[in-house]
Amino acid sequence: MSEDAPSRAQAGSDRVASDSAQQALWPWALKAYRAEGVADVCLSLQDVNGQNVPLLLWAAWAATSGRSLDEDTIEAGCDAARAWDRVAVTPLRAMRRTLKLPVPDIDDAARETLRDQVKAVELAAERHLLAGLEALTPTPDGPRRPAIEGLVAVARVWSRVVPRPALIALAERLPA
Repeated sequence: MSEDAPSRAQAGSDRVASDSAQQALWPWALKAYRAEGVADVCLSLQDVNGQNVPLLLWAAWAATSGRSLDEDTIEAGCDAARAWDRVAVTPLRAMRRTLKLPVPDIDDAARETLRDQVKAVELAAERHLLAGLEALTPTPDGPRRPAIEGLVAVARVWSRVVPRPALIALAERLPA
């Protein structure tokens, strides 16, 4: 998710847990990302460990809402995320980060306005990815499982190194 997505204190109430099986991925992902400490862990997983944040949020949502992701579904999700990341998210993120710094002979207000527009498009791209991932996901078919199960399963397919300590830190901060 965008490093500038809004943040909010963690909402780990029983209501959140009981609603997770019924909640669509996008609203769940926004709520999760806004939970205390989640954005920082996600950005570290992205920037330090090369993980894909929307993909991780999808995996955690699926696990905690009783949706089982089999190997084929995880592979399809990773393939979709790699393709969308390459053509949309990564170029937009690079442009947004470049626009963070002053540009000689360009008004800062104009640069900031453009950066905000790029940030909005980047978030829209991530939302489209999450919609595609949700479309791959089966309906709830069992009990809710710990988020860490989904996170590790997806991280294994995404990259050779599974950043288990960071994934555990993320799982501990996500709403149930």
